[in-house]
Amino acid sequence: MTRFAKAVDQLLVWFILFQMIALTGVVIFAVLARITGNSVSWYDEIAAIQLAWLTYYGGAYAALHRRHIGFDTVLLSIPMPLRAWAALFAEGVMIGFFALLAYTGYEVLVVLEGEYLVSLTWIPIQLTQSVIPIGATLFVLCEILSFPDYFKKTCAGISLEHAEIEEEVETELAKSGAKS
Repeated sequence: MTRFAKAVDQLLVWFILFQMIALTGVVIFAVLARITGNSVSWYDEIAAIQLAWLTYYGGAYAALHRRHIGFDTVLLSIPMPLRAWAALFAEGVMIGFFALLAYTGYEVLVVLEGEYLVSLTWIPIQLTQSVIPIGATLFVLCEILSFPDYFKKTCAGISLEHAEIEEEVETELAKSGAKS
């Protein structure tokens, strides 16, 4: 992983961690408020927005580490050089989709200009929905950053999924052997 990819990785980790802590805080606050009979009207809206932000930024993080659902077995069954072309095509489709999502998300932000949240009328909806173009752009960036290593391994016939599974199996076998 390049230095830039490591910096993006750390930025995403810290932002996701912050969002998880903030969401936990909002939920705990809302529960305590309900217990004391002082329910807050903004809880549902803010929690849903935070969950969406976690989803988009978490998706970008997963893309950086190539942890999304894939079809390694199918891809690796294709002989070279068709496998390389299939990997390039799939990557192009993925990047194209998220680039289109980023563009469309930006267009939605333009439409939402001047709109505010229902429960917290001082927060612009553009801010809360900015996660769509930003998250999609981050996803594209993370796909591009992780593609060279993925492409090299795919062309070499190395499965990212199977390598991880085999490593886990070996770890568990070692643990069970050590306990016996």
